[in-house]
Amino acid sequence: MTDYWFKPKTYGYGAAPKTWKGWASIPVFMLAQFALLWPWLLSPALAGEEPTTAGLVATFGLSAVLAAGFVWLCKVKTEGDWAWRWGDKDLDPGQPGR
Repeated sequence: MTDYWFKPKTYGYGAAPKTWKGWASIPVFMLAQFALLWPWLLSPALAGEEPTTAGLVATFGLSAVLAAGFVWLCKVKTEGDWAWRWGDKDLDPGQPGR
């Protein structure tokens, strides 16, 4: 049995947290993004220095990889599929997770 952390949104596209693990994953992702920004962007800025081009490229590249990983985790841990929804207008009783 798979432990689902998220449920499909009722309106729009994507998922919303369903369990404490889903809710806890959001601040963990945010802290990971902050930890990624600190050495290359925030620390030099606080020291009065300019961030290097290599630091900017590394930060944005790693940030994109981290965000893609978080989206993948959310998609894997969602009960049902991700699709655009308009509330009760598009409910199909034959699809799981609805």
